[in-house]
Amino acid sequence: MNCILVAMTGMRRPSFLILSALAVEPLHGYAVIREVTRLSDDTVRLAAGTLYAALDRLTDEGLIEVDREETIDGRLRRYYRLTTPGVSALAAEAEQMRRDARMVTQRLRRAGPAGAPEPA
Repeated sequence: MNCILVAMTGMRRPSFLILSALAVEPLHGYAVIREVTRLSDDTVRLAAGTLYAALDRLTDEGLIEVDREETIDGRLRRYYRLTTPGVSALAAEAEQMRRDARMVTQRLRRAGPAGAPEPA
């Protein structure tokens, strides 16, 4: 099942994974695609058009910015990095996910082995 999860901050999973990919170091587009695939255990594979649209949106939102550009074999390679607001948004989303996961885990424990509430 392919679900798009939106936490309370409204961040979709691909955006979360793109920001996560950029959390360690600036990356160029193809490296972001590879890192998102790795971080998602191969469950999210971004097409180039999808990635660049997301990078443009995240840049417009101030969550990432261009770190540098270089030309490799005649092609422009643009590296992106998280901004301070991007770090804050990623941390807030991760915290919200942690709280949500804890709540669901507690509810499932109370539900019993079959997933149904235990008789009173």
